[in-house]
This record gives sequence, structure tokens and C-alpha cells, in this order.
Amino acid sequence: MTDYQHLIVARDGDVVRITMNRPARRNSLSEDHLAELLAAFREAGESDATGIVLAGNGPVFSAGHDFGDVSSRDLDGVRRLLELCTELMRTIESVPQVVVARVHALATAAGCQLVASCDLAVAAESAGFALPGGKGGWFCHTPAVPVARAIGRKRLMEMALTGDVVAAHTAAEWGLVNHVVADEELDAAVDALLARATRGSRSSKGYGKQTIYAQLDRPEADAYEIAVEAMAAASQTPAAKEGMAAFLAKRQPVWPD
Repeated sequence: MTDYQHLIVARDGDVVRITMNRPARRNSLSEDHLAELLAAFREAGESDATGIVLAGNGPVFSAGHDFGDVSSRDLDGVRRLLELCTELMRTIESVPQVVVARVHALATAAGCQLVASCDLAVAAESAGFALPGGKGGWFCHTPAVPVARAIGRKRLMEMALTGDVVAAHTAAEWGLVNHVVADEELDAAVDALLARATRGSRSSKGYGKQTIYAQLDRPEADAYEIAVEAMAAASQTPAAKEGMAAFLAKRQPVWPD
């Protein structure tokens, strides 16, 4: 794996673990940090890993954009920074691996955006989530995009307008995270969820994940058009044929990938 300044990236069996490691800056997302995250996800996405875990070291999961970086930029500079951040979020969605956010503490603004962009998320009871721009001077326009798609309009408006911290259990009720566990159980819960989510054919799951994101926010008719074509094409793959043959023969499948 590549060495990074702001990240610790390690391969653990079939899992790539990407850990943000700027604790003194609360894992804030400077241009350099965003570029490293993008490179790490691209590298992991091109590997034969089946899962990716995104975590953070220190007292905060991620405090969002680094204001020291943002405040020194003009309009074009901030636009480029936000486009880089958006590219990272879209890459997390597009890699074929299952991506799980391991949220041990506070995730705010673009840090909350990271959590919402991951396929799955497990939070410790001490974690919290916020879009604090609503009570400040720089509204959380881009973080609101994936958060809205996770929790719905009214809850998004409450987070975005008040800037209040949402507790972990509330975040689970709202759909921002999948599970909340005791702090000391966080790693075991992340690994257990990832193990369940990576069962089966790797190629089938990767194609399935990408198709879900392609149809997710489309009108129903368009979504079905995408899904029907994808499912028909997938039925002819070696993985699908092996899965059906194993089911019919009442045996365990041997996945070709």
C-alpha cells in the first residue's frame, strides 16, 4: 500500500482499512487530506479487496473542511476544493467494495458527509453528527446532499438549519447510520457487519452496488428501466449461473471471482 502523510492505510485480509490520522487538526479535510483520501479509495477500489473501512484517529472522526485552507482561497479556489471533495464522495460510492464508516466520535459538516456517502456506517454510542453551518456563516450546502438522501427532507432541514449535534441513537433512527454499539464494541460490530455484507460473489456485489446508486434517486419508471437491464445482464454472468446452479443442486456455491 502507498504511504500517506495524513492517512494510515493497511490491508487486513480481504479488507482495506483507511484511517484518517490528523488528530491535532480534528481530521479536518484540507486539500492535501482530501487528495490522499481520494488516492487511497482509488487504490483500494482497484485491488482485490472485498471491503473498505473508513475510520479516524483522535478525539473527532472528522470536523469537516479545514477553515485554515478554505479561508485563504478565492472563489475559484474554493470551488476546486469542493469539486475535489465531491469527487471523493462519488468515488466512495463507485468503488466495487463495500465501504463501512467506523464512527467513534463527532462527525461534522463534510465529516458527516463522509459518513453519509459510505455504503454502511456503525457508530459508537459516544459519536455525534452535525451540519453546523446552519448556526454559523458558511452553510453546509454540499454536506447536505448525501445526508438528505440518507435521512429525508424534514430531518435534513432540522440538521442543516439548527446546526445541532444529533446523538448516535437518533442518527440510527433517522437512517444516517446502520447500528450504534457501546464504544468498546465498535470494532467487533464493524467487522461483523462487513463480514455479512461481503458474502457471496465479489463481482456481483460490486455491480449491484453501482446499479443501486445509479437508480436510487431516479423516478420509479427510470429506476426500473436501469434495474431491469442490469439484472438481465447480470443473469448471464458466471457468478449468477454458479449461484443458481448451486441452489438447484442444494450445494454450496464456488464463486468464480
